[in-house]
Amino acid sequence: MAAACIFCKIIKGEIPCFKLFESEKTLAFLDISPLSKGHALVIPKFHGAKLTDIPDDQLSEILPVAKKLVTATGAVNYNILQNNGRIAHQVVDHVHFHMIPKPNEQQGLGIGWPQQATDMDALKALFEEIKAKM
Repeated sequence: MAAACIFCKIIKGEIPCFKLFESEKTLAFLDISPLSKGHALVIPKFHGAKLTDIPDDQLSEILPVAKKLVTATGAVNYNILQNNGRIAHQVVDHVHFHMIPKPNEQQGLGIGWPQQATDMDALKALFEEIKAKM
């Protein structure tokens, strides 16, 4: 854990939270600046700023817990969001997943999706490059 990390302080109990789930590896709690009713965070207890910093075994409960939150909140439409880096809108440097109910057009996450034109030859080359590294 990182001494200055707000989420590590929440994990250690130094800062209170509205805890919804806790296990040895995972913590879920309500977001204190919610985009909608039921907006919650699911975090690994292992400290890491970006997804690639977290060992795979420390991520195993994240999506099952997010799924339980969806059910518990009764959300029908929702977003599961995880940001990495400042230009990708990450504010807290501890991996966290948002479960954001989207009850209507005004509440919840609002996003744009600026699709780019596809060059199929370039896409095929990118596919080969990425696949070779998998």
